[in-house]
Amino acid sequence: MHVFSVKTSAHEELLDITSRVEAAVRESGIMDGICCVYTPHTTAAITINENADPDVRRDLLKGLRHLGLENVSFDHAEGNSPSHVKSSLVGCSETIIVNDGSLALGTWQGIYFCEFDGPRTRKVYVKII
Repeated sequence: MHVFSVKTSAHEELLDITSRVEAAVRESGIMDGICCVYTPHTTAAITINENADPDVRRDLLKGLRHLGLENVSFDHAEGNSPSHVKSSLVGCSETIIVNDGSLALGTWQGIYFCEFDGPRTRKVYVKII
């Protein structure tokens, strides 16, 4: 298993981690299989989406903010329940096919670490099988 840290600089942001996951696949030497990218944090997530236009990242965050979760009266005393809900909606992992030693991502796809309660230093686990 490969583990790396990401340092976020905003309360909410999407960081492109595609190259770091690709490096883990190369280092594994596995030519055909699956790659699981996982974060063990309850206010963060992993997703795959377009990586060609940075507006898409901003729009994803705008869309999640549009849900109005900050206006809900949650019971969790820590005050970060909107971040927990966003993490659950997006999900804490993605599975990508490894074909001929490379991630089988679409032309415009990238893998993102999603921060919903930052800034923080977070961990990402990559397991190639």
